[in-house]
Amino acid sequence: MKLIFKYILNQFLGTHLSIFLVLFGIVSMVFFIQIANLTSSIEISFLDLFKLYGFMLPRILIFTLPLAFFVALTLALYRLSRENESVVFFTLGFTPLKMAQFFLKIAAFLSALMLFVSLVMIPIVYQLQKNFVDYKKTQIKFNYKTGEFGQKFLDWMIFIQDEKGGKYENIIMYHPKSTDNLKEQLIIAKEANLERSNEGFAFRLSAGKMYNFDADEALFIGEFENLIVNTKFSDNLGQTKAFYEYWDDINTNADKAREFVMYVCISLFPLASTLFALSFGIVTYRYERGFIYLGMFGVIAVYFGLLSSLYKSPLLTTFLIFSLSFMASILCFKKMIMSRY
Repeated sequence: MKLIFKYILNQFLGTHLSIFLVLFGIVSMVFFIQIANLTSSIEISFLDLFKLYGFMLPRILIFTLPLAFFVALTLALYRLSRENESVVFFTLGFTPLKMAQFFLKIAAFLSALMLFVSLVMIPIVYQLQKNFVDYKKTQIKFNYKTGEFGQKFLDWMIFIQDEKGGKYENIIMYHPKSTDNLKEQLIIAKEANLERSNEGFAFRLSAGKMYNFDADEALFIGEFENLIVNTKFSDNLGQTKAFYEYWDDINTNADKAREFVMYVCISLFPLASTLFALSFGIVTYRYERGFIYLGMFGVIAVYFGLLSSLYKSPLLTTFLIFSLSFMASILCFKKMIMSRY
């Protein structure tokens, strides 16, 4: 019996590794695009690139390992059924129930590991990444060319007509709407000096006008002789919170609630989908072909559709999504497998 367990596990691990590497590469490319977007506001070296990638590794694993587990288990079992090896196992007394118990233990271990990554590691590396980016912003060099459009400094678009003796002439600064600033802002000044501090930059503008565009399309215009525009990076540079403090506001913060439901439900996906994998993967290939791909992608679509659309009352939502999925997998396994083998 141990040889059968070992053989099935080897078949599963071989399939899992190939699928995981493909998914890992695809998701890594998506996160590399995010890193590339950061380079528009900070300067990073080749070593810094790998640091940022390391900060994103926990999220990459969350989106790849659970999904690869389900797909690999389904395909590995289906391949054994197609080659009639599963029939031989059952003839020797190896029942689907024993197989289910074996893979449920592996799924439980993987889900526990992913829960640790999602609830503990992701909040820690998120804060480390934020501090790293904020620190890099303090090291940025103000090295913009005069007479060129499209240059960006943090959240401001800047146009500088000329520079003489360290003074900038004819400055245009534009700040679009954002979550932190609901107004569009436009500043036009004849001269500007740049001052640097440990917390950011400050522009001392002289002889100019400021335009504020409100959401109700109202326009406010003000003239100034001297104006200081502070670009402060962070009040808590270098400080990190405990991981449990990161989740304190999940009941009041919609984005945090959605993030909690998504990470926790994905972490529990191996445990919720194991019996589905056995139900679709174990077939008598001589008499039936099954509906492996329809069932596999159907489970993924329904499960991920639920966790991406439901996030209110995050603790209750997470419990309901997992519980309903796990109970549905038990019913499916009993009807499709236990009633026949």
